[in-house]
Amino acid sequence: MTKTLTRRAAIGVAAAAALMATVLPTQAQEWPTKPVRIITPFPAGAGPEAVVRVLAEKLQKKWGQPVVVENKPGANGFIAIDAFKRGATDGTDLIQLDNVHLVAYPHLFKKLPYDPAKDFEQIAPLFRTYFFVGVGSGSKYKTVGDIIADAKAHPGVLNYGSWSVGNPVHLGSALLEAMTNTEMQHVIYKETSMLYTGVANGELNFALGSLATAGPMQRSGKIKFIAVTAPKRHPAFPDVPTVAESGGPAGYEVTGWTTIAVPKGLPKAVADKIQKDIEAALSEPDIKERYATFGYETFPTTRDQFNAFIAAESAKYDAVIKRAKVALD
Repeated sequence: MTKTLTRRAAIGVAAAAALMATVLPTQAQEWPTKPVRIITPFPAGAGPEAVVRVLAEKLQKKWGQPVVVENKPGANGFIAIDAFKRGATDGTDLIQLDNVHLVAYPHLFKKLPYDPAKDFEQIAPLFRTYFFVGVGSGSKYKTVGDIIADAKAHPGVLNYGSWSVGNPVHLGSALLEAMTNTEMQHVIYKETSMLYTGVANGELNFALGSLATAGPMQRSGKIKFIAVTAPKRHPAFPDVPTVAESGGPAGYEVTGWTTIAVPKGLPKAVADKIQKDIEAALSEPDIKERYATFGYETFPTTRDQFNAFIAAESAKYDAVIKRAKVALD
């Protein structure tokens, strides 16, 4: 009798497992059955937010449900993150995060209102952008090597700028200091327009900038790009060398990027569907054209590879932040 019950129990478990194996993919095929919300910490009109709106239009057509972008800017992105954490856990609430939220803030704040490892699962990177080393059009610096040589000759005298502590432009510049064993001053501006005006009029020796932020001043001829923080030259600026080619350190690379995340513990089948559909949307020609206007590029990757990339970026900036001795609380 005992053996019979045991055998029946085993058969029941196997049947349940088989049923679940068919139910989850079916649920994923039917998902979503209600509107989807994408929460973004960026204000309306910002480059990263514009990308999400284009993506939402694509996903709405694909999913047959409204896909609404909800802007919740301010407080270092914590307002958006709090809304996400209190939202739906079935994948119908998504959030856009950037590299600062995932690889800088965990080292800049002693206490964060979120845990990157426990509160989110990164589904798909939306874009990556590299930065240019910008100097005034009349600057004496022709190469990154010129900046480094002057910084070594005059410790603590040269300056660079950004719009806050911990953003990619700040930490990318601090990374240059770390890799060249130099000391420079970080000057904070309230707005990006003021920042690059400071470069143009000589208040700043240099600043890193993307095509979206520094591009207008470069196109007007008020600043010039002397290097790009990428492993190879930018296709739109083939005459601008990489930092290494410009006399800077080998392996120096600075990017800004954003990702779509879902609640931790979302069924794999649903998470896989979201990733697949996002990647399909990002591969469409009109999105690539839109990306080009911002200087963005896609970098499709597996979730495991992306998580490994995030871990490596986190370790890199942990060391930079400790050397710079900066904090936000």
